[in-house]
Amino acid sequence: MYAPPRTRSLPSLLALLRCVWRGDGDLLGLLPAAAYRMSIGPLGYSRRSTVIVNDPDLVLHVLKDPDQIFPKSDLMVGALEPLVGDSIFVSAGARWRRQREMIDPAFSHIRLNRAFTAMQAAVDAHETRLDGAAAERTPVSLDLAMSHLTADIITRTVFSTPLQSRIAHDVFADFAAFERHVAHVKLSRLIFDPAFHPVAQPPEVLAACARIRRHLGEMIDTHLADGGAYNDIASAVIGARDTQEGNGARFTREELIDQLGVFFLAGHETTASVLTWLFFILSIRPDIAARVRAEVQAVAGDGPVEIEHTKRLAYTRQLFRETLRLYPPITFLPRVAMADTSLGGRRIKRGALIMIAPWVIHRHHAHWDNPDVFDPDRFAPEREAEIRYGTYLPFGLGPRICIGAAFAQTESALILARLLRRFDFEALAPETVRPAARLTTRPADQVMMRITRRG
Repeated sequence: MYAPPRTRSLPSLLALLRCVWRGDGDLLGLLPAAAYRMSIGPLGYSRRSTVIVNDPDLVLHVLKDPDQIFPKSDLMVGALEPLVGDSIFVSAGARWRRQREMIDPAFSHIRLNRAFTAMQAAVDAHETRLDGAAAERTPVSLDLAMSHLTADIITRTVFSTPLQSRIAHDVFADFAAFERHVAHVKLSRLIFDPAFHPVAQPPEVLAACARIRRHLGEMIDTHLADGGAYNDIASAVIGARDTQEGNGARFTREELIDQLGVFFLAGHETTASVLTWLFFILSIRPDIAARVRAEVQAVAGDGPVEIEHTKRLAYTRQLFRETLRLYPPITFLPRVAMADTSLGGRRIKRGALIMIAPWVIHRHHAHWDNPDVFDPDRFAPEREAEIRYGTYLPFGLGPRICIGAAFAQTESALILARLLRRFDFEALAPETVRPAARLTTRPADQVMMRITRRG
């Protein structure tokens, strides 16, 4: 049995001291050993109450939020607002419902069959880049390679623009800077600040967000000026109308920047995170890589990998789902109580942080056998009935479930099939790899790979 890298659990006080000593703001290190066994309970020591919820029924109650008292936490909203404004990712109530009703048809407008062409083109370009690295025997940062590839896919799909264009490349670079700074959570803020305390962002974060929004605005302006010449997600969002109020209003230019910023944020970074862990694991487990290659050969042969093939790559999809379990891209789904209430018999005060952590739930001893072991066959058809609803939530659950789940699964199956068929991956210093919770569940440091062209 293979257990890939994880953060070693410690008692609460030792976990806090470890985080202070490391000083990198990684929230995984704060999770005490007890968190992986309790159903609901306090998390750490802080001025505002923080409650972790692991019971599936309680998780569903919070995420479905029938009484509308558990919106996304003020800490998350404060961190992301400079980039995505009051968009669908952070809004609540009637405003969120209006945005979701407008955006859902816009996203479904881009059928996977159409988006798949953009995915193939991006993978073509990425294979060429990796060919160069393989020929020169140049080590490659796996994290940056996967981020570059998935960002290329999302810009081609959303804006019909490859990442090599000036604007798209600048957006990618500034988003990387935004991630580095916003991801660094100050422990003092978590421990000492009261509920709803304003979240101040450093100047470099605000500058990166301003540049990203300016570039997104330029790409939107290109679409607005061409009056329907494009047929992509951006044009579909531009054309979306408000049916809730019955006035047929469209998004303003600022709202378009907010919403399309979410597509860029959620559409590439989450998938890049999973793929980074997947290719790392495959570099350690060549037997699993061989099984994927055999499946790709049986399904697609030596020809192009088409969308119909990705649907038939059953084991490859199981591999993706098991990686999502062990390394959910969104480590935490924090909510805040907007009123005094109770949860699982526990009193919850207004302002309390309600921490739903896919990382913890996916590794919880009550929900999974050998929870830290990598076992793609958990998701084989004959075993799926063993998985209790509410214990697997890499894309969230309830009304705010990710609308891009099918896109991410198809994209990942294509990337795995194409790159594994063409290349071997060898991790350099795999013993140093450990996870960290930033905007997504990433390796704490870049994973360097040596890539070799097969055959």
